[in-house]
Amino acid sequence: MQLRNCLVRLAIAAFFTAGLAGHAAAQAVRVGGIVKDDKGDAIKGATVVAENPNFGASFSATTDTKGRFTMIGLRPGRWRFVAQAPAHAPQAGEMGIRVGTPNPPIMFELRRTGPEAAGALAGVAAKDIQADLAAADALFNQKKWDEAVAAYRAILKRIPTLTVINLQIAAAYRNKKDFDAALSAYSALLDVDQNNEKANVGIALTNLERGDPKAAEAALQKAADGPAAGRDVFFNLAEVKASAGQIDDAAKWYEKASATDPSWGRPLHRLGMLALQKGDKARATKYLAQVLSVDPVFAEAALAKAALDQLNK
Repeated sequence: MQLRNCLVRLAIAAFFTAGLAGHAAAQAVRVGGIVKDDKGDAIKGATVVAENPNFGASFSATTDTKGRFTMIGLRPGRWRFVAQAPAHAPQAGEMGIRVGTPNPPIMFELRRTGPEAAGALAGVAAKDIQADLAAADALFNQKKWDEAVAAYRAILKRIPTLTVINLQIAAAYRNKKDFDAALSAYSALLDVDQNNEKANVGIALTNLERGDPKAAEAALQKAADGPAAGRDVFFNLAEVKASAGQIDDAAKWYEKASATDPSWGRPLHRLGMLALQKGDKARATKYLAQVLSVDPVFAEAALAKAALDQLNK
């Protein structure tokens, strides 16, 4: 299964999140799925991370011998899921999480990029490490940053191949405003996975947060020029370019982000706003209408509709 198909399937599932009652937003939800390789074999010890910046929350899980994973505690809304495993290319997608009925399983298929290796959880019971991850995630989501870092580092010490945990460690440090420690955690992941998109984007955002936009742009440009660059790298590079007033360059990278994931409305909305800024109402209308077509139920759609309403007055 190709990544694009995965994203499309997740986007379809996201449609059913519309119209949730206000009290439902506080409910915790269970999600799960399966991670396999490109031959259809289950991947044991793959790591799946779920993030929702609107809630400031993050959850992680590892797969068992059958490639299955489960997360408990997510709130209804749109979540981004990233599956990673040693010697495999990561895969990401977004899905709307809902309450009331079971959420569809999230299926990942990771392309092998390296030689066969021992599973990340070799000699360790998957249920034990999952319990440890759940405890660490609980500390993270309670904003107990130091305790969360200690818990994640204990897992990493026990299973050094779970290097993706450095993403959680870095996120905790960023919340503490300890930018040097965050950059160190991202770099530790890049030492073993130099094309990790989330780490490259994380380094750039950390530099922005510490007030160094030039370093952020340099990090994103380097990642964008690499062979494994994805939508988040392109989008965030566009954001940096736009904030610096480099409108034409920003539009180019928003276009690349949209081409990488045609079901994502955010870069199309940004392109519409840039077109409005340049006084090109026809082009703005085109992009904003595309947002409503490809991403009709989330924040960008509401923003696009409001902008279209203004244009049509």
